[in-house]
Formats: sequence, structure tokens, C-alpha cells
Amino acid sequence: MATPHTYTDAEKAAIQATFPAPYNTADLAAGETQFNKCRSCHTIGADKMNMVGPHLYGVFGRKAGSVAGFAYSDAMKNSGIVWDDDSLAKFLRDPKADLPGNRMSFPGIKDDAALGDLLTRLKQATQ
Repeated sequence: MATPHTYTDAEKAAIQATFPAPYNTADLAAGETQFNKCRSCHTIGADKMNMVGPHLYGVFGRKAGSVAGFAYSDAMKNSGIVWDDDSLAKFLRDPKADLPGNRMSFPGIKDDAALGDLLTRLKQATQ
């Protein structure tokens, strides 16, 4: 397995600059803090390790419920969602309301800035 690339701050800034607003100005450090809420269940590295939840590497553009080797709920497998900025924001704001029957126990992130910071961190870390 290839060793995951560790990005320099300059590389992170260059990647972030390619994102559409508001992600191009989000706070990556705050996004990392927000990701700490996810870390007990998900990984974001290129090693693609599933835990209690599926790995999130390559999540943008991926069909929901499609990571090999992970046992998804029927609700997630049958949702037809393809993860993008909007679908992830809606889901992460309130997972139970957005997709009834999914097994994610996370209560959601209601604060727009915090959610934007998290999504930016995910974009930067999961490409």
C-alpha cells in the first residue's frame, strides 16, 4: 500500500484556493477540530480503513452506501445520494432527519461556519 502524502501548509492552501466559495476561505484548523467529532467512527486518510463508519477518503463524488466491505443500512444503500457539497452539508446538519433509517448516531452540526469548516477539511483531506 502506498504511503499517504502529508501535505505542507502551502499545499493545503493551494488546494483550498481551488474550492468554490465559501470553502475557499474556511478555517482548516477549525475544520480539523470539527472532524474530531467524526474521528471515533471515520478515517479520512488514503489508507481507506473502515471503522464503526466507512472511510471518507474520496467521499466527494462517491455514491452513498458504496464503500466495499462496509455494512450499510438499507436506507443508505438505497438513498441514491451522490455525495457533493450540498448533499453532505444537508446530511451532516441533521443525519437522522435527512436520511431516516440510517445508522449514524451523530447529532449533526447546526452552525453554518462550523459545518463549512468541516466540509473544507474533508475536501482537502479526502482527495
